[in-house]
Amino acid sequence: VSAEEQIYSSPAEFVALHGEAGQLGIYPRHTPLITRIKPGAVRIRVPGQEEEEFVFVAGGVLEVQPNAVTVLADTAIRGKDLDEEKANHARQAAQEALRNAKSDIDLARAQSELAVMAAQIAALRKYRAKK
Repeated sequence: VSAEEQIYSSPAEFVALHGEAGQLGIYPRHTPLITRIKPGAVRIRVPGQEEEEFVFVAGGVLEVQPNAVTVLADTAIRGKDLDEEKANHARQAAQEALRNAKSDIDLARAQSELAVMAAQIAALRKYRAKK
C-alpha cells in the first residue's frame, strides 16, 4: 500500500524485501513481526505465475502476520512503471541539492532523496536484468 493507492493485494507464495536488519524472506505462516524497511525492491512470488511481481518502495513499515504481509510505504512503484530516465533526473536533482545544502535539515533531506533514487535505479536495473 502506498499513500496514493493499493499496489498489490492477492495471494503470494513468498515475499522478499530489505528490512532494517537485512534481507527478509517471508513464507505463509511466518512468525509475526513489525519492522522498518529500506528503499528497494519488494519481490512477490505469485501462485501459478512464472515471473515474480516487483514493486519498488522508498522505505516504509512491514507487518507480517501468519496469513498476511502488509507493506506501508509513502512511495511504491510497480516494476513495469519504473522510468530510468526520470529516476536519473531525480538523482541528479538530489545531488545538486546536496551540493547546495545550507542547513543540516537540507543536507539530511538531500542525502535521503539521493539514497532513495540510488536504490530505485539499482532495483530497476535488477528488475530489467531478470526480464
